[in-house]
Amino acid sequence: MIIVNDVHKRYKTEHGMGKWVLQGVNFTIPRHLNVGLIGKNGAGKSTLLRMIGGADHPTKGSIERRCKVSWPMGQGGLEGTLSGRQNAKFVCRVHGHQADLADRLAFIQDFSELGAAFDEPVSTYSSGMRSRLQFGLSLAFDFDVYISDEVTAAGDAAFRQKAANAFKSMTSQAGLIMVAHDEGTLRDFCQAGVWIHDGKAHWFDDIEDALKAYRDTLPK
Repeated sequence: MIIVNDVHKRYKTEHGMGKWVLQGVNFTIPRHLNVGLIGKNGAGKSTLLRMIGGADHPTKGSIERRCKVSWPMGQGGLEGTLSGRQNAKFVCRVHGHQADLADRLAFIQDFSELGAAFDEPVSTYSSGMRSRLQFGLSLAFDFDVYISDEVTAAGDAAFRQKAANAFKSMTSQAGLIMVAHDEGTLRDFCQAGVWIHDGKAHWFDDIEDALKAYRDTLPK
């Protein structure tokens, strides 16, 4: 279970504190429920996802994770001066997987399809390569909830299908919170939805209702 309690978020700028990105966000995500975050560009979807994953923190309010949550797949967190392999080694050691390190590295390299680039600095990677590495990293560990920001859009058609298949297998035993601009992707993977609009978050038990609420605000 993940409890988002009265969360507010804004960022400091060179002119002081910026405007509120999110204000008074409240909802609870039960175990083993797949949830899509929906909203226009700049609505705060990725910001909320980062906070749920622990990569960012609320300005006010709290997020309680009563389960093991992955980091946000498809976002930052990789050290650019290190290679993909070195980043993977670091993450494996942090999670206490020294004994089976070689097997996990082999899985990450194979799944991410980086080939020789696995031993090149991450700073030389394209955004798609970074996303594939992060996706492979996340799948190398067992989480109760996986969180993803547009990961299924990374790579070519074959990799996107591979990612989709991995998600389907993963969500049979864990929950998923995802951001995706493609409505078909959200329908394929999510049962419930959170529509973010004007800094507020609106919970819908049915993803179709969340998508409708979003579409109703779009210019005709």
